[in-house]
Amino acid sequence: MANLTTESRPVRYALTAVALLFLFLFLLLPLIGVFWEALHKGWQLYLTALVEPEAWSAIKLTLISAAIAVPLNLVFGVSAAWAIARFDFRGKSLLTTLIDLPFAVSPVVAGLMFILLFGANTAVGGWLQDHGLQVIFAVPGIVLATVFVTFPFVARELIPLMQSQGADEEQAAIVLGASGWQTFRKVTLPNIKWGLLYGVILTNARAMGEFGAVSVVSGHIRGETNTIPLHVEILYNEYNFVGAFACASLLALLALVTLLVKSLVEWRLHRQQQASTLRTAEARLQAAQP
Repeated sequence: MANLTTESRPVRYALTAVALLFLFLFLLLPLIGVFWEALHKGWQLYLTALVEPEAWSAIKLTLISAAIAVPLNLVFGVSAAWAIARFDFRGKSLLTTLIDLPFAVSPVVAGLMFILLFGANTAVGGWLQDHGLQVIFAVPGIVLATVFVTFPFVARELIPLMQSQGADEEQAAIVLGASGWQTFRKVTLPNIKWGLLYGVILTNARAMGEFGAVSVVSGHIRGETNTIPLHVEILYNEYNFVGAFACASLLALLALVTLLVKSLVEWRLHRQQQASTLRTAEARLQAAQP
């Protein structure tokens, strides 16, 4: 097989070395530093920092926020992808644009938006507080902020996947008498399952690691409205480096696990897309034959 590159071998080696150096300096070295700072004084202090009441409260709140945000975004992402990929309707372009809004808006600005809407001095926030529901500086506000910053991920993974697959199999199932739910469960869902899982993984990782929007709406109430990233900031500002890096190591472990699962899902998704492309090509070839 002919060599398609035009660069000389020294140039290729130099570019590879530069890329590896950047990966080491800006990815591996900080990651090693996090675990070193967390563990260099012993496992006892490390585990103590993780089971400390305020740290445990931050861990539980992070898990609760993700456990609520991920299913909500799962439902929204599948619904939005189905609507955009399968139907033409007025406002389709607007819906597609709005899905990308959290990518364009700073998380801090998103948090301020929720304060302006649900703050105690606003009409909506005041009415909710009169009826016993506090949003800002409470768990509901944290969940809302988390949902906002994470809702594009599932939809953005599924829309191009469903558009590339087309609707031929679903239409065939409906013609054969399948209901809408049967078509979704037995045809659509198997075809999009790896893309769906990929979007869920990204959503969960962002939900657990979100800082900006959650920081604005949480109020930083220790033991009540601090998630893991906020708790790490507080401990670091108090020079409790072991505790800060111990909690940060949990986020680092989450990132590593997410990266591993993401790579596996990407591989399966790539294989699925190749198989779908092959099936489409075979169908067109058969249709073109006399």
